[in-house]
Amino acid sequence: MMKGLKKWRLFSLLAALTVFLAGCGQEELSTLLPAGQVGKDQFKLLMLSSGIMLFVIVAVMVIYLIAIVRFRRSKLGEDHIPEQVEGSHTLELVWTVIPVLLVLLLAVPTVYYTYKFSNVTAMDVVDEEGNAENLVVDVTAKLYWWEFEYPNLGIVTAQELVVPTDEKVYFNLIAADVKHSFWIPAIGGKLDTNVENVNKFYLTFDKESKDLKDGVFYGKCAELCGPSHALMDFKVKTLPRAEFDKWVTAMKATGEETTDVAAAGQGEELFQQSCIGCHATSAVGESGAVGPNLASFGDRNRIAGFMDHDQESLVEWLSDTQEHKPGNLMPSFGEQLSDEELNAIAEYLMSLSVEK
Repeated sequence: MMKGLKKWRLFSLLAALTVFLAGCGQEELSTLLPAGQVGKDQFKLLMLSSGIMLFVIVAVMVIYLIAIVRFRRSKLGEDHIPEQVEGSHTLELVWTVIPVLLVLLLAVPTVYYTYKFSNVTAMDVVDEEGNAENLVVDVTAKLYWWEFEYPNLGIVTAQELVVPTDEKVYFNLIAADVKHSFWIPAIGGKLDTNVENVNKFYLTFDKESKDLKDGVFYGKCAELCGPSHALMDFKVKTLPRAEFDKWVTAMKATGEETTDVAAAGQGEELFQQSCIGCHATSAVGESGAVGPNLASFGDRNRIAGFMDHDQESLVEWLSDTQEHKPGNLMPSFGEQLSDEELNAIAEYLMSLSVEK
């Protein structure tokens, strides 16, 4: 008896903790605290479906409890036979009509929002001068990082998506190797990135990210894609349109820089010798590089998507990439370069910035 009571106490405690923890969430990462219109609309559907399910559960439990209490044997006796309702047209009508109404109540808004979210006709709209009226971002998912190309602006970045607030941003999604899934929990989504076809959708960003804990919203890969799937994060910076335009100008300026070998420091020289074949330090160009674009590496808040953004962590990453992110395609340099050389490269990379 006591063992049974202890089990019920444990179950009650876990149930209470579940309800309590359901209300917790980080603003930069929680679907329950949407910061974009798409996320808000999806949250409405979530609450509607949850409400319908709760109604059904409560109704069934009430009927169940009434039956137990009203028709218990101790009250009515051993020989009591309740009124038989088999073949009742009224009851059959009730339990047919109510489910149909509940399904329609959920189906109509679901279909409406499905078509609304998939409407990307404005993606190709141009003004009288032939310039795109809306921001388009081409997203390429790779093992285990993200590349973002702004085709109408002529710039590329990686691991950090920068977008303006209070306007629709359209996305072309594709994968370079295996299936991934693009998801920014606090903004909306998610949508698969496939190798053979391009998926398209849009998001809106209603809140500036600078006021958040880490100054960014967090994006995730929501499709199991390999041993480092859980580490395939990206960050999203949302800026007012004026600040976004300044960021674009600064990114374009990286293409004007030329490397003076005589004036280059040790870190830059080593980077040109060891890393330039896979990584670009100019944001001007097109997507398709082997490794992430590093033009704004110093502005990021994570290394490899999840490590602390400091020189010490960067040296650890360069020394043994497989230890920190198994299955990624970047080679390790711990056996090829000395600690002094690794520190020099790390110092150079941390200096690459368009915001400072």
